[in-house]
Amino acid sequence: MPVEITWWGHATCTVEDANIRVLTDPLFARRLAHLRRRRGAPPPPDAWRADVALVSHLHADHLHLPSLARLAPGTRLLVPRGAPRSVPGLRRLRHLRLTEMAPGDVTGLGDLAVRAVSARHDGRRLPVGPHRSPALGYVIEGDARTYFAGDTGLFDTMAKEVGPVDVALLPVGGWGPYLGDGHLDAGRAAEALALLGPRSAVPVHYGTYWPIGMDAVRPHEFHAPGEEFERLAAERAPGVSVHRPAHGESVRPEVFR
Repeated sequence: MPVEITWWGHATCTVEDANIRVLTDPLFARRLAHLRRRRGAPPPPDAWRADVALVSHLHADHLHLPSLARLAPGTRLLVPRGAPRSVPGLRRLRHLRLTEMAPGDVTGLGDLAVRAVSARHDGRRLPVGPHRSPALGYVIEGDARTYFAGDTGLFDTMAKEVGPVDVALLPVGGWGPYLGDGHLDAGRAAEALALLGPRSAVPVHYGTYWPIGMDAVRPHEFHAPGEEFERLAAERAPGVSVHRPAHGESVRPEVFR
């Protein structure tokens, strides 16, 4: 059965593979601190349904406690190692089955396996404070192999750690007019495609949230990353099929198997 990917906005996707629903970095809010959702309706209740949810790192737009609280009792939740110590609110989500992960760890769910890999990104909960948890990406292995990069920059061992994959879910933008270190923009994401060599790619982490009152500040950084990634991917990784869904839209990417 082909893998199906639904993009709900930002880094939140549902990956359906081997009859398992995997939810990435759940964020269902209209507003988060100084950010507001400018494009796409908040994900509907069907988006809250998952067998397992993945959290890539501790930043509040990726580990959002109110969104995690909406997940059904018994949902498996994979988080970076040390996350419950850095984010005490995680320990109050007793209805979820929490597993801490580090690069190389594998969790099995039926015919599906989820493997944690490294990411080049600041894994702290706040901009300051101790580094207690790694930022992660995940490889979802079922009928296909799908790489969810979370938030990351390019790093030398990316292709080796991730390994052969069929589909890459790559961040191509952000939520503000400037991207700091440890991020992929459209160009670097296209470079990542050339390194990874998947059959298909889906751009995420763009065109959803923007700081309140900054609509006129570098608006192309909000609107353009998806199209720019598709253009650059065609130049730098011409063998990769890019699927660019709208918010709430599902795609079935080509896979090797």
